[in-house]
Amino acid sequence: MSTAPPALPGVAVPADAPASATAPAPGANRWWTLGIVSIATFMLMLDLTVVNVALPDLRTSLHADFSALQWVLDAYALTLAAALLTGGSLADRLGRKRVYTAGFALFTAASLACGAAQGIVALNIARGIQGVGAAVLFAVGPALIGQEFRGKDRGVAFGVFGGVSGLAIAFGPLIGGALTDGIGWRWIFLVNVPIGIVAMVLGTLRIKESRDPAAHRVDWAGLVVFSAALTLLVLGFLRGEAQGWTSAPIVGMFTGSAVLLTAFVLIERRLGAAAMLDLSLFRNVTFNGISLATLLSNAAGMSAIFLQVSYMQNVLGYSPLATGLRFLPLTLMLFVAAAVTGSLTVSVPQRLLVGTAISLISAGLLLVTLVHPSSDWTALLPSMLLTGLGMGMFNPPRSSLAIGVAEPARAGMAAGIGETFQQVGIAIGIAGFGALFQHRVTDTFATSAAGSQLGAQAQQAGRAVAAGAGNELAGTVPAALAGSVREAARAAFVHGLTDVLVGCGAVAAVGALIGFLFIRTRDLHESALAGAEHGGH
Repeated sequence: MSTAPPALPGVAVPADAPASATAPAPGANRWWTLGIVSIATFMLMLDLTVVNVALPDLRTSLHADFSALQWVLDAYALTLAAALLTGGSLADRLGRKRVYTAGFALFTAASLACGAAQGIVALNIARGIQGVGAAVLFAVGPALIGQEFRGKDRGVAFGVFGGVSGLAIAFGPLIGGALTDGIGWRWIFLVNVPIGIVAMVLGTLRIKESRDPAAHRVDWAGLVVFSAALTLLVLGFLRGEAQGWTSAPIVGMFTGSAVLLTAFVLIERRLGAAAMLDLSLFRNVTFNGISLATLLSNAAGMSAIFLQVSYMQNVLGYSPLATGLRFLPLTLMLFVAAAVTGSLTVSVPQRLLVGTAISLISAGLLLVTLVHPSSDWTALLPSMLLTGLGMGMFNPPRSSLAIGVAEPARAGMAAGIGETFQQVGIAIGIAGFGALFQHRVTDTFATSAAGSQLGAQAQQAGRAVAAGAGNELAGTVPAALAGSVREAARAAFVHGLTDVLVGCGAVAAVGALIGFLFIRTRDLHESALAGAEHGGH
């Protein structure tokens, strides 16, 4: 019997190899692949966070109202979530390098269009196209890493990958603030262009091509139906608060999504081996566990970061750059934790890493209760440090497990599903917790002593407070009320923040429990990590 170590999950068969071929031994190109994928991932994750601090400048420059500005965020999140599984499936069939390069080209071109947009509609259309390119890169990147790295090096590679993702999330406010304050909001998009061109050239020269050698024709029916179903689902969550959760359009979106998802399952069952989604994965306990844990932890953690950025800018009055600087404790903790955890993924049970990581995220979110209306930003430090530690620990095992449950030929598909759960969690979390935050702040302010003096305008004023315009509101009321309105607005915002983040912490705690109970080493594909000896038994 051969004593060679088994191939890693996600190690792809070269494009020109016979179906029985095994993955080639990794060479020098693997570090180029890791570098290129890391650059792309940094750009993509950055575009999830960097835009928020530039929204005030966008509103002024493009004369946009609040609803149109919201679509700057929604358009990217929506198309990103909807196209993730499609990108991974197409890569398995058409060639991962080829599809990855095409996605990079689309993302770079759309970034240029965003930076050059002369109106808010043009910007939102470009953001939607940018999301499609991002979906391809998100889905295929982990599979490209998996095909090049083995054993302990693979753990290190995913540690770097997770660290880069975390850096982009945490550095987003800082970079966005520096670019916006320094040379203008357009450069939060235009900076992607030269970086993207260089990365595409290097990728063409250094990344190896790979695909499923037994690939069937493209599952166009499944592709269209799944994308439409996910679009309706995410759109329903994104627009539910604005249009009313029981309104006909929102109910129609959720109903339509359910019908289309049912149709998608029927299509995939009928196609069998030719389907874009291997439904047998849903019989894998670890696959279901890491998918749900990913969705819940991202829904909670990313929502918390967005709300804390808003708190620092709109309540404490820090500039975009100053806000980014104050998030450095979270940034540094996240990066260090990801780098250390990457090397542990082959020696520590994955369920312990995942469960502990999300438990730390949950505890960090609950520590936001230390913030009071009179607090300065330092009251957030305990929460930042613990949340950063948990987020950094979570990314490496998440990326590894996402492709570890599938056979190598389906690595792109498995990675696409993993990233779909991550991005849907972010989109739904921000929409859902954002709606809860808006409702909580509005009601708290409207029922306060100061709010009650505004009479019929109390609810409208409360919505302005939730949007971060408390100080502006104080400037529009009679001078005798200005002080009490300002204090009530600050108190309502802080109480809304702490209440909602307690909810986020509870959601993360459920994710941690799922991680402890439903992630098992024995559920990984037979080509799982060399040396993985621990886990659920």
